[in-house]
Amino acid sequence: MSVAFQYARSLVFNLSIYVVMAVYAVVFFPLALFSRAWAFRACHAWCVYVIWAARWMLGLKAEVRGTPPTGEVVVAAKHQSFFDIIIIFNALPRAKFIMKRELMYAPVLGQYALRIGCVPVNRGKRGAAIEQMKRDVQKGDAAPGQLVIYPQGTRVAPGVKRPYKVGTGVLYDQLQQPCIPVAANVGYFWPKRGVLRRPGTAVIEFLDPIPPGLDVKEFNARLEEVVEAQSDALLAEAKENFP
Repeated sequence: MSVAFQYARSLVFNLSIYVVMAVYAVVFFPLALFSRAWAFRACHAWCVYVIWAARWMLGLKAEVRGTPPTGEVVVAAKHQSFFDIIIIFNALPRAKFIMKRELMYAPVLGQYALRIGCVPVNRGKRGAAIEQMKRDVQKGDAAPGQLVIYPQGTRVAPGVKRPYKVGTGVLYDQLQQPCIPVAANVGYFWPKRGVLRRPGTAVIEFLDPIPPGLDVKEFNARLEEVVEAQSDALLAEAKENFP
C-alpha cells in the first residue's frame, strides 16, 4: 500500500471523526445537559465510532491488554497521541481526566469534558495548579470515577524520554487509592502531529496496581519504571510486527 493512498485514507478518516463528533454532540446534548450518565453515553458512543472507523478506514486496530479498573482509582497513563485518550476512555466505565485548562474552551470537546467531571488545570502555574487540583478533588468538585492523569504532562513520542512530574504522586498520596499504570505504543501508529495514520495494532496495557501507602518519591520512581519499561516493550513489538 502506497504512502499516498494511506495519507488520503487518513484525511478522510480525520474528517469523518470530527463530523460524527459534531453530530453526536448535537443529538445527545439535551440529554447530556441534564444527565451525566448521558454525557458518558455520548462520549463512549463517539469513541466506539472512532475505534471502528480506524480499523475499517485505516487498518488500525485498537487492543486493550490487562484489566481495566472499575472502582475509584488513579490511572497514570503513557500519553503519545489523541488515540490513546480514546482507547482508555472507551475501556473505563467512568473516566475523568486531568486536562489542560485551554481545552475547556474547545468547541464540543470542552463542554462534554466538564460534564463528565474532568478537572482543568493551568499548566503555566505548576504549584498553583497542583494546589487547585488537590482542592477540586478534596471538596468533591471532581465527580466519582477513574481519575486519569498523564504523569509526563503532555504527549511524548514513542521512545522519547521525558521526566515524570510530581502531580501524579501528590494525588496518589492525597487520595490514598490504588494507582493503575498504563503503558502504550499508540504513538507509533497515530503520531502527535501530522495527518498520516499507519495501519497496525495500537496497544494500551493496564498494568498491575500500585497499592496506596508508598511515599511520593518511591511511588514516582516505581510508576516511571514500570510504565516506561512496558511502553518500550510494546514499541519494540510494534516495530517488529509493523516495520
